Amino acid sequence: MADKLKVLLQYLIPQHGLSLLMGKIAESRNATIKNTFSKWFIKKYGIDMSIAERENPEDYETFNDFFTRSLKPDVRPIAEGDEVIVNPADGKVSQLGPVEQGFIFQAKGHRYSAKTLLGGDAELAKPFEDGEFATIYLSPKDYHRVHMPMAGKLTKMLHVPGKLFSVNPLTARNVPNLFARNERVVAMFDTEIGPMAMVLVGATIVGSIETVWEGTITPPTRDDIKVWDYNDKDIQLEKGAEMGRFKLGSTVILLFPKDTIEWEANMKAYAPTTMGAPLAQKK
Repeated sequence: MADKLKVLLQYLIPQHGLSLLMGKIAESRNATIKNTFSKWFIKKYGIDMSIAERENPEDYETFNDFFTRSLKPDVRPIAEGDEVIVNPADGKVSQLGPVEQGFIFQAKGHRYSAKTLLGGDAELAKPFEDGEFATIYLSPKDYHRVHMPMAGKLTKMLHVPGKLFSVNPLTARNVPNLFARNERVVAMFDTEIGPMAMVLVGATIVGSIETVWEGTITPPTRDDIKVWDYNDKDIQLEKGAEMGRFKLGSTVILLFPKDTIEWEANMKAYAPTTMGAPLAQKK
């Protein structure tokens, strides 16, 4: 009953209004607000500040600055080898496996279409119709910068408006089409194994989604899909390079074409992920 109530409340709250309010608080430069909130957050979620580039929470300008903290050099080494595809983020595998006739497994009893996830663009979704996917959940305690699983050339980005449900496991089990109905940023890359999609999914109280090439994408939100075409630009990102970040936690979804990768044996639902560690091998 308690779980059902938690999910029901998400339908009733003003999702975007609450996220905007929390985003403003998280950007406050008031020392009392940002230091109190940051220290409370560290204690509540057991955050290991010894690996952060700035270990003292008072050294951050805002809570968002703390939340998107950089790590010390070499704390997250990038797995070597041209055939190795790496985890894009610290977190946990929500689900991972084959895309079946264009549909992605969300949780028991729930699937959603790759086409809808990618903003309804059939051409973008076509290469992934029988491909592979990985959904990686970033909890509040995790490092919240997202990195490239393999080298790629940016070709397109979409900002798809939507809801802001939580993306935690409870919500994934109970809200149909969760990842395809939440607000999200879709980044498309050309790689040596073909197209690769990286989808950064927004969630309740996520103050912002950013990319390294355009900066802040959301907020503001919008009523229609916005598309950026980069085919005439040379934006290349190497394996392990930062590509974006969340100001407050969320989920990253990766899509690969059919017969191009093989998942590492230890990568399965609920397995922890460490940015830069092996995720898959190229076939």
